[in-house]
Amino acid sequence: MSASFFRIVLGLLAGLLLGIAGRAQDSTITIGLKPAPPFVMEPGATGKPSGLSLEFWDLINDDLPARIEYRYFSSLDSLLAAVHTGQVDMSINPITVTDERMKRMDFSQPFYISGTTLVRPAQNSFWAFLQNFFSINFWRAAALLLGVLFVVGLLMWLVERKRNEAMFHRGLKGLGDGFWWSAVTMTTVGYGDKAPATPGGRVVGFVWMFAAILIISGITASIASSLTVQSLEEKITAVEDLRRFETGTVSGSSTEGFLKLYGVRPQRFASIEAALKALRQGNLEAVVYDRPILKHPLQQRDA
Repeated sequence: MSASFFRIVLGLLAGLLLGIAGRAQDSTITIGLKPAPPFVMEPGATGKPSGLSLEFWDLINDDLPARIEYRYFSSLDSLLAAVHTGQVDMSINPITVTDERMKRMDFSQPFYISGTTLVRPAQNSFWAFLQNFFSINFWRAAALLLGVLFVVGLLMWLVERKRNEAMFHRGLKGLGDGFWWSAVTMTTVGYGDKAPATPGGRVVGFVWMFAAILIISGITASIASSLTVQSLEEKITAVEDLRRFETGTVSGSSTEGFLKLYGVRPQRFASIEAALKALRQGNLEAVVYDRPILKHPLQQRDA
């Protein structure tokens, strides 16, 4: 899936900094945060948040004559609403710039360029083959093949049963003889244990020999297709392919809007950790989000 590039920025304006610098010494700047590793990480033993955004902010706030206060939010929606309504002075969270957001708030220049990425569970090829083998398409093709063999065998038995009883017996055994003959003739095995003796039987056999060449190629292709079509359907080569999958992302994120733009209706989660948990539990088939934020918990898990 090709990456769709976007800009992760700090919600900080140069003009805002100039205004802050002019505040009194005892003024307080409230900064809204939502954990988004590796950019914003929850407070550790020191009680202070950490991450790439905080390290960048530390280069600035030492020169500001104000006290810094952090306020935490549980979702991206609530954080953006707090910035928009003035509940916090600013946010240094990684935020993607969109036209809609620019109408409600101001952004600084980007300090990190990234893309959107996708994560899915590892596919087991043997298990995928078993799923395909027991799929309805496979058994439909197999049933069609058996049906054709039975009809041709029945026709041969009806023609031969009275004058060639040694090879095509009466009753159910004769039906089995006809089915066996049609199968070995289609597969060109030709054991010779069953052969028509009447003119009508030979006509049926002659027609079936040539018809079987065409029929078996079509049915074989159908069976082979049923064993591979599901594997092909599992592939994702474009955003539109995600419409076939249970996809999750972070609620209120630009990724959610991006997916909806292409007709994908993702499940919404408060955090990327919650979305990945749903993926591990089998409630999702794919998770889509900002590359560095999605990659970080996966690296931590593998470490």
